[in-house]
Parts: sequence; C-alpha cells; structure tokens
Amino acid sequence: MNPPRWSGTRAPVVGAGPPVTGTRSPVAGGGQPLVGGGQPLVGGGQPLVGGGQQVGPYQRLWAADPGSWRAAGSAWRAVLEVVDRRRAELRAAGARLLAGWSGPAGRAAGARLAGPTAVLALGRPAFIEIDQVLAEFAAALTRARALLAAAVEAADAAGVLVDRHGRVSRAPTAGPVARDAGPDAGHAVRAVAARIAAALTLAETADRTAAGRLTVLAAAARAGWTEHAGRAGRPGGDADPAGGPAAPGGAGSLRPPGGAEPADVRRWWDGLTAAQRRWLVAHEPTLVGRTDGVPADARDQANRLLLAERGPGALAERGAALADRLGSDSGQRAYLLALDQAGDGRAVLAIGNPDRADHVVSYVPGMQADLPGIGAELIRVDRLAEQCAVEAPGRASAAVLWLDYDAPDFVDEAASDSRARDAGPALHRFQEGLRASNDGPPAGQTVVGYSYGALVVGTAARDHGLAADQVVLLGAPGVGVDRADGLGLPAGQVWAGTARDDPIQYAALAPGELLERLAVGVFAPLAGPLAFGQPAEDLWFGRNPADAAFGAGRIPTGPGGHAGYWTPGGPALAGVAEVATRP
Repeated sequence: MNPPRWSGTRAPVVGAGPPVTGTRSPVAGGGQPLVGGGQPLVGGGQPLVGGGQQVGPYQRLWAADPGSWRAAGSAWRAVLEVVDRRRAELRAAGARLLAGWSGPAGRAAGARLAGPTAVLALGRPAFIEIDQVLAEFAAALTRARALLAAAVEAADAAGVLVDRHGRVSRAPTAGPVARDAGPDAGHAVRAVAARIAAALTLAETADRTAAGRLTVLAAAARAGWTEHAGRAGRPGGDADPAGGPAAPGGAGSLRPPGGAEPADVRRWWDGLTAAQRRWLVAHEPTLVGRTDGVPADARDQANRLLLAERGPGALAERGAALADRLGSDSGQRAYLLALDQAGDGRAVLAIGNPDRADHVVSYVPGMQADLPGIGAELIRVDRLAEQCAVEAPGRASAAVLWLDYDAPDFVDEAASDSRARDAGPALHRFQEGLRASNDGPPAGQTVVGYSYGALVVGTAARDHGLAADQVVLLGAPGVGVDRADGLGLPAGQVWAGTARDDPIQYAALAPGELLERLAVGVFAPLAGPLAFGQPAEDLWFGRNPADAAFGAGRIPTGPGGHAGYWTPGGPALAGVAEVATRP
C-alpha cells in the first residue's frame, strides 16, 4: 500500500495542459484525467512529459483528478466484504475442527487458527480508514483546484499573464488596447501569485498528510495490526481459540470513565495506543460508534462495521436513502456518527469530516423526520455542504444531519415541546463532542434548526447551552424564548428567517391569537397571508424569531413556503452558508 502522490501524476499531454494567459481555466474538478485511464498513480517519482520537460506543481494540480482518488478509496472499502467472507470461513473451519478434536493438540490447532482470524478482524477498520484518507485527500484537491481556477480567472480579468508553469507576470503594454503597467499592475501580479501559491500549498499539505496517514497504516499492517498489543491483537489479552476477542486484561483503560463528558472522553481516547483504539473499533463498535468525544473517523468506522455485520440489506427497508448516501462517491464523503434503527429510527451523518473542517454546521430537522424518510433531509444537508463550499472554496466545511431525537409525526405531537425538551441533552452533548474531537484549531460551529427543529435548538440552548458560534432558526414555530439573548449566546450570533409565504407563522400561533385569526380566516377560505393577515409576533412556542423585536440577525428568504429555505440558489440557503462560513 503506497502513499498517494498527486505530485507524482503525469501532466496532460502537450496542448491539453494548464491554462495560459488569455484562456479560461477549466472548472474545478473538470480538468484532464490522470494518465492510465483516470486511475491515480501512487508512489512514482517525477515523470517527464514530451521531450524531457519536468512537470511542475502547477501542472500537476491541473492534471490531478479528485474523482479518481474517491474511486480508489471506495475500492479499498469494498475489500471489507471480501475480508468478512474469508473471516467467516476461517471461523467456521475452526469451529468444525474443535468440535472433533480435543486435548492439547486440538487446543494448539485452534490457537493457530485464531491468529489469522484475529488479524483479519483487526484489519477490518483499516479498509474504511483508507477510504476516509483518500476521500479527504480528494476533497482537499478539489478545494485547491477551485482556488487555482479562481486565481487564473482573476489573472484573466486583470490582464495578468500566467504561463504553463504558474509563473505570473505583467501583460505587454503594446497593442490596440494597452494594459496598465503601473503600480496597480504590479499589485495584481503579486495578488495572483499569492493565490496560486495558496492553492499549491493546500494541495502539497494534503499530499503530505495523506501520505503520512497511509504510511502509518502500512506499518501497522506489516505488524499484523497488533503493534505492541497482546496476543491475537487484544491489548494485554490472550487469544480466544474460536477466533473471537479475548477476555479483557486491564479492561478499565479500554472504557471511558463512567459519566465522562465529551472532553474527558477525548482525553481517554488520546491516552490509548493505536492498537487499543483499533481493537475497540473492531470489537466494541457499539461503544465507539455512539460515544460523543470519540473522533469522527473512528465512529464512522465502527458504525459501518456494525452495518456490515448486519448484512447488505440492513437498511434496505428502512433507510435505503441512507445506504445509498453512505456508498456514494459523489460530493463529499459521508461519515456515519450514529445510527439507531429502533422505532422511527435515528441517525447522525456528517458530509465531510467535522474533525478536520474549518467550519461545521449542524442541521436539526423538524416534524416527520425519521429514518425511512431520511432522503429529503440528506438532500438538504448535501445542499448545505455544497453551498458552504461555494461561500468558502478554500476552506474545509462539514455539514451534519443531526436526527438523534424522536421528531413529532403529527400536529398534536408538534403542539407540545416535550420532544424538544427530551432532545436537548443529546444535542448539547453532541455539540460538546464536536468541540472535543476537533483535530486542529477550533472550527467555527453553527447549529441550524428548521421548523420543529428550531424549537429543539432553542430549548437546548436555553436549558443546557450549546457549543456553537452561531445559531440559525428557519421557519420556526417559536423557540422557547422571547428574545435572542435568552438562548445564552452573545449578541450578533443568533440568526432567523421565515418566508413571507410560510404558513407556520400563520398556523403555529399562540392560542389566543390563533382563535382570533381563525375567526377572520373562516370568512376568507384562503391559505397563508391572505387568510391570516400579517405574520404573527407571538407563536405557539414564544415570540417569532424572525420578528425584529426578537433581536436576531435576518436570514434573507424567498418564496417557496415552508420548504423553500432549501431551494438551490435561493437566498435562505446562501444566507445560512454565509453565516456558517464566516472566518
């Protein structure tokens, strides 16, 4: 398993290379495919092009194909199915052997069989981790190519020359239309050069990071995934003759402290060896997958392993859209941070790795959100992730669908705040976990509540506090407080928007006002503002957060009713992304 080298890929053939002065750059992600049928080349040195010309980083970035790296990661993830089949065969063979063979020789034979089975078990998370590494590398290349495309577009607009090697210079002043060769032109040259350098630095940093992570994985694979762990991969433990996990040896260190806060969980996790973490992901996926404060990549590995153990049809009847998104190569990679198939079902899914993002936005959906109907919510969170990338193309963003509560199914259930109150502690803990598991400088965290989800966000912020830099409330029936400062966030960090034609502000009224408006509306059987007049100031769960007196910043909205906030290209989606990606 060789580390990736975007810098080791061949540039396009002469005539199909990077743009030069006066030409437009190809759009990000739409450049020339890599040599070799679009497959990434790994581990190579610096190939030559044409008559011996050395390929530079500018050309290599234009030639890089992020989609090929995503496909390569998916191929590694698919190996897990093959490994699981072989592991099942070995376990079955060991069981048959031990059934008819007793005594010291039989026990010795069983122990020998347990070794390969345990190695396969410990290696299972690695195939998912390779997919994670390559997907994150592809995402970084996509951002770098977007920055490079923007730099070349800026050069073209300013009349600045960029040659095939990325060198920047002033445009000639001769000709029918003379370019300005004064100080402003020099400033434009420096500005374009800086933007190109930023794109190349981003790609080179991503290359080194991915290569380093894969090198560590390769070393662990050569050591049988055990490193300094005990026999059969159990840290401090012994092999199980049937090939299962051994009884704990010093098990206390392999469990987080009872009642630990997410920050304490992260400190516990950091105190484990790599072998211990790998063992926990492989053999205790339920614990790892649900624990806030554990890094997102480990939780994703654990939850995907749980799904693999349940078989390929685990989400077929209730959650097919989730299964499709987990296996998709389009857009950013999905990280499964929690899954509960009981009842209506619950799931927490991140688009992009929140632990390595500069901006993380958590979306809390509203009424009727559940696992069987999760497809609509996945579309919304994907659109939010895409819009964040548009607003901040050079910075990493992650969008999280937080459906870890029992959303109301019917109007009478939505008339009570009990489900919002029940959800509050879990949302508080999840946001604290995002803070704790972040790998770099603190990410900007935004929480978006939509419809009844806005009440969930407001209630959690009011009663428990939220680890959030910004809170956005869309189409809210009230949020449990009458003023923005009741949410416990500093001034200027609460935002709200409700569309003029959203019926929630005409139907979700405070009881007395609702009766008055219905009395008017009964003589005018029209929906929305024609029936009920102006939007209400007092809603069922408090003052309308979109009302000026609430004190929130305004998210622009357009037509589209209660679902119009998620329209691609619409003002609300752009407004939320702009707030979420503020430096």
